[in-house]
Amino acid sequence: MSDPEENGAKETEEKEYNQNYKEVENTCRKSPDDTSGWRESEEDLGGNQLDRKELREEEEEENAEEKEKGEEEEEEEDKAAAGVQEETSEERTPEVKSTSQYGLQGTFLEILGDTGSKQSLRTDSSGLSELFRGLSSNQDYVNVAQVHPEEQQMGSSAELGERAHREAQNQLGQEERDLGRKQGGAGGGRGKARHRKRISYFLGDEEMGSQAEAGGSRESLVSSSTEDTLFQKDEGTQVYPLALSWLFGWNSSLPVFYIRERSQRVLLYVCGHTAVIYNVPRNTQHHLQGHRNVISCLCVSEDRRWIATADKGPGCLIIIWDSFTGIPVHTIFDSCPQGNGIRAIAISHDAKYLATVSDADAQEVCIWRWTLAVETPACTLELPREHGFQHEEKDTLVHSAPLLVENTFNKLVGKFSQSIFHPNSTQILSATLEGKLVVWDIHRCALAPSSLADGPFIRPCKLVHLQREAVSVLTTADGYIVTGDIKGNIKFYDQTLSIANWYSHLNLSCIRTLSFSPSPVSPRTEKSNFPLDCTLKGDLFVVRNFIIATSDATVYHLTTDGTRLEKLFVEPKDAVCAISCHPYQPLMAVGSACGVIKVWDYEQKKYLFSRVFEKGLGVQSLTHNPEGALLGAGFTEGTVYILDAMSLQNEAPEPFKYSRSNVTHVSFSHDSQYMATADVNFTVAVYMMVVRGGRRVWEYLARLRSHRQSICSLLFGVYLDSNEPRLLSLGRDRLLIEYNLSRSHKDHLEVLDIHHTDQGHHPTCMVWYPLLTKELFLLVCDSGYKVKLFNSTTKMCRKTLLGPAYGSPVEQARVLPVRTALELEKRYLVFINRDKVGLQILPVDGNPHKTCAMVCHPDGVAGLALSYDGRYAFTAGGHDCSVVQWKINLSALDAAVSLGGEDLTPFYGLVPGGREGKFYRELEDYFFYSQIRSQGIDTMETRKVSEHICLSEVPFVMRAIGFYPSEEKIEDMFNEIKFSEYADTGKLIDRINLPDFLKVFVNHRSPFGNTLSGIRQSFEVLGTPNAQGEKAVRREVLLQLLLSRGEHMTQEEMTDCFATLSGLNPEGWKSEPAASASRGSEICLEEELPDEITAEVFASDILGLTISEGPGEDGQ
Repeated sequence: MSDPEENGAKETEEKEYNQNYKEVENTCRKSPDDTSGWRESEEDLGGNQLDRKELREEEEEENAEEKEKGEEEEEEEDKAAAGVQEETSEERTPEVKSTSQYGLQGTFLEILGDTGSKQSLRTDSSGLSELFRGLSSNQDYVNVAQVHPEEQQMGSSAELGERAHREAQNQLGQEERDLGRKQGGAGGGRGKARHRKRISYFLGDEEMGSQAEAGGSRESLVSSSTEDTLFQKDEGTQVYPLALSWLFGWNSSLPVFYIRERSQRVLLYVCGHTAVIYNVPRNTQHHLQGHRNVISCLCVSEDRRWIATADKGPGCLIIIWDSFTGIPVHTIFDSCPQGNGIRAIAISHDAKYLATVSDADAQEVCIWRWTLAVETPACTLELPREHGFQHEEKDTLVHSAPLLVENTFNKLVGKFSQSIFHPNSTQILSATLEGKLVVWDIHRCALAPSSLADGPFIRPCKLVHLQREAVSVLTTADGYIVTGDIKGNIKFYDQTLSIANWYSHLNLSCIRTLSFSPSPVSPRTEKSNFPLDCTLKGDLFVVRNFIIATSDATVYHLTTDGTRLEKLFVEPKDAVCAISCHPYQPLMAVGSACGVIKVWDYEQKKYLFSRVFEKGLGVQSLTHNPEGALLGAGFTEGTVYILDAMSLQNEAPEPFKYSRSNVTHVSFSHDSQYMATADVNFTVAVYMMVVRGGRRVWEYLARLRSHRQSICSLLFGVYLDSNEPRLLSLGRDRLLIEYNLSRSHKDHLEVLDIHHTDQGHHPTCMVWYPLLTKELFLLVCDSGYKVKLFNSTTKMCRKTLLGPAYGSPVEQARVLPVRTALELEKRYLVFINRDKVGLQILPVDGNPHKTCAMVCHPDGVAGLALSYDGRYAFTAGGHDCSVVQWKINLSALDAAVSLGGEDLTPFYGLVPGGREGKFYRELEDYFFYSQIRSQGIDTMETRKVSEHICLSEVPFVMRAIGFYPSEEKIEDMFNEIKFSEYADTGKLIDRINLPDFLKVFVNHRSPFGNTLSGIRQSFEVLGTPNAQGEKAVRREVLLQLLLSRGEHMTQEEMTDCFATLSGLNPEGWKSEPAASASRGSEICLEEELPDEITAEVFASDILGLTISEGPGEDGQ
């Protein structure tokens, strides 16, 4: 094509392209009349000859005509309501350019796997983004080298938002009228609410309310914003008890995007389930929060205005954000109902289309017209095992997947790493791990006579050996084809694949991402220092600045003028499990599995210093001593270091190597004379400080394998009658063990006492309960969502309370530090479970309104730390390689408690129907019937009505309302009631009233009631597989277990129970004084019980219970 022809094609394309871009935010559909009128106005504009002001005036006139037309239609509707039933609404269809105009000739999906085997889709969403850029008008591609970079931008984003807002407002009225004609009356109101919800993508809640009151239109924040708006916004008042403050780390498997440079350098990256917009010079972050699962892929539009993020997991989402304001303008729910979420995502050149690939066994490609606010894709295609070339043809997708083998070029091709469209031809380029480039031609004829559509197909035409190193990144910039390889080299090729320039002296690791600035290169001056290219002419090599992200989780900025490389941040590349906060300063130490300990100033968000340990040493646990001078570090292979907290240098001459496994816990005594560690081999080791030669040195004391299962907590304390330290450990084997440090000596760690915490549920963590009462308690959380208080001296369980129930049990807990003496009167507990961080108001009493939780790490939380002043909480995400800083707002949680009600009101809400429900009425009846029964049913004496029942009646009332406690739980209830006032009055309590009984009931029962999953879990342990593959217990084995294991029964008790269950004895016969004698001896268990008993048979046929499968997803 000649230059004039090419320039003409370019101008035609730009005209259509800019016009298309102005419609990106249009969330409502146009009528056919409006569409034709809009097309005529577009033709009258004469391309770019009419300036924006005239265009806006013409659009405002059209909007005014639409409004008048709408008022006339409303008058006609009123007349039609009198009896004329006539369909006046017309189907509104959006203006959709033809396939040739939009250039959706295809999205070539990258291929992984050997060329001779099955071709599979590569999961790198950055590569898919490059491929989906092949959208054009009459010509497939634009010559990037000839078009000015500013002209490549897709119009003014501010104008785009403004136009979208005006059209949305006009269309809102039109759609309401159309919907009113179809439904009328109340139906029309529902239609207004639904369409108002669509417009709310572009309006804040305040703006919606103001428009509703004023009845007029108001400019939205999206349409009026500029690229500097985001970091000028006021944070406002914190309304949540826990608010995200800062994110340390990033997901190095996903790309980093350079989204702004003109006024300030701004980056976009992902950390866990949050996308982060990071302002480098200001050192500030804006968090795009909305995903519940970890973000799996993201992309940005050509002008970096629109950001699309997607996740993998239950309830997966696709969210489109405005990068100028951080507002989510559109959300696609349930985008992958058949799969596990989205694996790759890309946005079209004009930002009007999204392409997604699902993460399922049978992957599906979907094209979304997200600007129309639709909930279903425009077209889909289920990919066969051999993935290939995709394109849209009349709202359907067809694909071309040619088989590429070694015989194709008679050379080894290698696995594909990434593919892009050639910047100035109808070709596709695919890079391989052998350093080669496959060039594909796009053909527009039918694939075969039996083809479903006359769509394009691809054919390999050339294999170019670019380099020896494997190509890990392939992209385009300023007309160049750019590669990054596993050796850290960055090379630029011209459009004929001739080398133009390269950067090989930067000493980088494997390149993961190359993202070029959206701003073009500044005009050259006398001070410019661009390098020369590799051509014979030796011209200046001028290319825009770019961001480099490497496999070691490091992000660099390269200024091409002068070739200045700046390291922006270095984050852990492996799991982060260890965090610890300094007890007196705003310092946080973070340890990762790659052997790095970094120290941050979390108030200034500033990295201070770090230490990299030798290869093979992964940091698993960190703890500061009470003075903040030392930092104890446990490593994955069993080594223990004692470090100087301010320099990270060794405090001990040599590290301690007395364990061969992962050191999970490190703890210091209150006087820093002892340090204890625990490892995954259930072993506790103790180290002590001694004086040698006038110097204090740390020495190994002793170790003991004291537990049978993993240790979940290791605590130092202080004896009440002295200042001597005490050491306790708690394990999943349900053993609480205290050690006698004073009598321990070299290689001998003596045990003081051992206590069993529970029969069924295993403990998960333990902390010292603050001094809110006269007694000193140990707070223990267990796997049954309970919080238990044990007397620190006698180890007696004094209270059992309902703990936080947010999908999984509490795994770690810390008491929030206080800053003033006044704050000692009200204390708080910070906890984490599998994926959430939460707050609990102390004292714990079972009130569900006194707790809250937020999702912090969807893939699992590994660690928890608190700032010395109680203002911040920090959570480590483990495999997501991040640490999240949470700002704590206690007044918000206190307000939520007050809204939940006082006294017994929160507890009434925990029983079915509340206080006025059937369950509570039955409880009252049983409670007062228990008084009658305890006085004798047949007595003729005057009845003594009381508000209390004696303790001996408590188990019978519990069982009557459906809670069946074990003998151990009954003993815990008795102790809880008897000693409830002992510390204050010195007296024991032998009776209980109804309100206190209700509290005991809701705190001791299972939070989810009787569930089949619990019974099935017991049969998994006790049973053996039957012919159907189910775990079952033989009848004789079950009877023997009941007589010999656990709280075993006598023969008489067992026979009487089965007789009652079989109907031979009246219900409650043993507890009813007037009941007849037992007939249990008449039952024949061999006849009444089946030979094999499964969990379902035991629950429904023997016990006669109708119970649910298990708790819901939220654990409620």
